Amino acid sequence: MSGGTGISKEHFAAVSRLVYEGPDSHNALSFRHYDAEHCVEGKPMRDHLRFAACYWHTMRNGLADPFGAPTAETPWDDGSERVDNALRRLEAFFEFLSKCQIGRWCFHDRDLAPAGATIKESERNLDEVVRHAAQLQKSHGVELLWGTANLFSHPRYMHGAATGPSIDSFLHACAQVRKALEVTRELGGSGYVLWGGREGYTTLLNTDMAREREQLARFLHMVADHARTIGFTGALMIEPKPHEPTTHQYDSDAEATLNFLREFGLLGVYSLNIETNHATLAGHSMEQELAIASAANALGSIDANMGTPGLGWDTDRFPTDIYLTTQVMLAVLDRGGFSNGGLNFDAKRRRESYQAADLFHAHAAGMDAFALGLRIAARIRADGRIDSFRRTRYDSWSTALGKKILEGATTLAQCALEAQKCHDKPPSSGRQEMLEAIINDLIAKELRAR
Repeated sequence: MSGGTGISKEHFAAVSRLVYEGPDSHNALSFRHYDAEHCVEGKPMRDHLRFAACYWHTMRNGLADPFGAPTAETPWDDGSERVDNALRRLEAFFEFLSKCQIGRWCFHDRDLAPAGATIKESERNLDEVVRHAAQLQKSHGVELLWGTANLFSHPRYMHGAATGPSIDSFLHACAQVRKALEVTRELGGSGYVLWGGREGYTTLLNTDMAREREQLARFLHMVADHARTIGFTGALMIEPKPHEPTTHQYDSDAEATLNFLREFGLLGVYSLNIETNHATLAGHSMEQELAIASAANALGSIDANMGTPGLGWDTDRFPTDIYLTTQVMLAVLDRGGFSNGGLNFDAKRRRESYQAADLFHAHAAGMDAFALGLRIAARIRADGRIDSFRRTRYDSWSTALGKKILEGATTLAQCALEAQKCHDKPPSSGRQEMLEAIINDLIAKELRAR
């Protein structure tokens, strides 16, 4: 393969392209459940799942932790912050995408290209790398799912970017997002994500929360205005997270973020990029976060990972829990599938899984888990018992009176009069255990069918 470094080199020579070999395969570097062309509900798996790999964890995470040095073997990366190293790293990444059958990717601006001494120098570096990324996208048949700007790593953002007390940090954030949004459009990105890693507070003793929330809203309006100005037609998304690194972030979960958008006239302008590990940190299930976003017609995309309950920090494990992937794919299928979004593996290998081949093992495990979750979700929908039970449970709201209440055609006093006509009968059973048993039975049937 040739690239911007002028060197022809295969960076993952020990790994062949992963292919579907079926559930009986013992080849660890193959797919057992992900058959890209297999149709589910009339659409190929690849189109349902829209897998993407994130550039930051895949290529820039050295697997360090607070108690130990980096362990990742990255022979394609000399560790420098030079543009030629960034180009070589990009070539390795696209080789990885091709061999892993992943057709999309996501990036932060500062992971992709080194920062310069000035804004202009940083932009020149990014432009050079983006030009090469455009060539690699074309030659490998890969698309950009979404881009974003890193507004949390640099010391200038220690108090926040859009929400910081200094207008300088706000202005730098504007410059970074303007450029990142423009290169996302240049690369044909389906969306753009804003993740406010430090848009929150550590203590309210030094924080004017009302002011900071107003600053954030103004920033989001400006980003949306610029997107329209440059003709960017992709989805604008916000990624909720409750805390870490701050004590509290203003986009703490799906419900809080949606209420923020409603309050400041941004609902319908922004949708949500929901991450499983962030749901865990918020004390919610991924199922709940997806349901809330879907109910508001605001589910844009999904960061596919999972947390470790009890640890209290962002472990970003690869998603291998079949119940989790089934719940996610049920939510996606029930809303009619993705439009601009997809499943981005915002996940990192464990520190002990340090070899280059582990990148493939990890992504293959996640892809297989989601492929199986998709098959099970389709089986649950075809079976119909869960959906039928849920609809029947709310039958009384389909009556003339129920419809009048929901349409706002009754008053509280009228409802009080209707209450006098009610018979004091026990409510129907929720049958939770029966429903859980149905799910288990359908999972078992799908596994046997494989």
